[in-house]
Amino acid sequence: MQHTTVHAQVYQKREFRGAWIQCVNGQFLGMGTRQMQDTLSSQLDRLKECGVNAIIFQVRPECDALYESKIEPWSRFLTGRQGKAPSPYWDPLAWMIEQCHKRGMELHAWINPFRAKTKTTHELSNTHIAIKHPESIFAYDGLLILNPGIQENRDYICNVVKDILERYDVDGLHIDDYFYPYPVAGQKIPDDKEFAAYNNGIKDKNDWRRDNVNVFIRQLYNTIHETKPWVKFGVSPFGIYRNKKSDQVVGSATNGLQNYDDLYADVLMWINNGWIDYCVPQLYWQIGHKAADYETLIKWWDKYAGNRHLYIGEDVERTAKFADLDNPNINQMPAKRKLHQEMTNVNGTVLWYAKAVVNNVGNYGSMLENVYWKYPALAPRMPYIDNKAPKKVRKMKFMVIDDEPMLFWTAPKGNSWKDKAERYVVYKFEDGERINLNDPSNIVAITTDEYYKLPKGNNAGYGKKVHYVVTSLDRMSNESKGKKKTIRY
Repeated sequence: MQHTTVHAQVYQKREFRGAWIQCVNGQFLGMGTRQMQDTLSSQLDRLKECGVNAIIFQVRPECDALYESKIEPWSRFLTGRQGKAPSPYWDPLAWMIEQCHKRGMELHAWINPFRAKTKTTHELSNTHIAIKHPESIFAYDGLLILNPGIQENRDYICNVVKDILERYDVDGLHIDDYFYPYPVAGQKIPDDKEFAAYNNGIKDKNDWRRDNVNVFIRQLYNTIHETKPWVKFGVSPFGIYRNKKSDQVVGSATNGLQNYDDLYADVLMWINNGWIDYCVPQLYWQIGHKAADYETLIKWWDKYAGNRHLYIGEDVERTAKFADLDNPNINQMPAKRKLHQEMTNVNGTVLWYAKAVVNNVGNYGSMLENVYWKYPALAPRMPYIDNKAPKKVRKMKFMVIDDEPMLFWTAPKGNSWKDKAERYVVYKFEDGERINLNDPSNIVAITTDEYYKLPKGNNAGYGKKVHYVVTSLDRMSNESKGKKKTIRY
């Protein structure tokens, strides 16, 4: 199904454009170091061409690690066997941070907080928490879960996160929708003992479970911002908060599983208390889905979840598979992108998942590259973390080195993370064109380098005046004033 309809595009200069790279589906199993690096490199190159500016990379699927950890064992999703180090040795998280930053992208480390074993894992390392501390976990439908009702478990997860933040230059810390397990008919969560011991006077077990998750979210938020205040804490909850039949006032006109009632995740409380920095509800359904209509849900989240950054989790394959309700010859991508533009509080998208974009399912990647994300975008600002822009770049000069026309500049002075330049934006304007830094079509590079190679050949405009403007960005994407250099070459 191809697209033939594209609604008038309004290009945002600031927009979160993320993609999830997961390992728990086994896509890297049996690859080996070189092949996995090559696969990830080509995925990142293609995602950059498609306009993606943030990667959410799964580094802890089941109390294990796709990075060097003294706390948890190496993941079997990396090496095939839990506890076995990669050979030739490498650290995927450190490598991904470097690769993403080199391409002007953010890297958010994605952990699954409470899941200790997936259904497909049959052997655990001796250093795994379920082996070392069997009393800390419960079994449920083939899974092992760190019991959220035990404070030591919440502390343990926060220590794992603190360790990641202290040793890796991540831009974000991301958790998904696994708190208490997804309910399965006939299965009961075995936490009577913990409820009796730790209920703190809460009478209702469901309220107590929700309180456990609330306490955890707040503790994790504090851990992150005390360790590195600039690291963004994001949560990607299941796409329905509550159905109307459970809550007449706030519920959505849907009939599916509920965060609040079934997963014990009171997402709106976290947003309204400022315990998270961004929220990515997984709206994986199509427009017109009977139980969970995409249009109903994007409007619901836009209305109720605007107190923190709101990005929408999009299922690439499902969007490509389902026909537009008004035009059966095309898929639902144009209609969904139009809904995004109409929302007041939606300021980004995270794509599920990266490989589907790279594989260009339903022409999705091409449409991002050529239409929807045609121009680069900066990350949205988070004034509640830092609101102050860095100073301008200094000492801008034009030089030709080995026949390469180059623009050089020097970083502005800055003392703390709040005012140091982390990357730079390069804008280009033809002579006589108005200098407009709000129009992203003028951006030619977002880079960590303190130089930019100017184009050579026909598009360089030899003998014509060209104006370049460079701005600096701090860790929170606050942008400095521009410094201009006029070049004739």
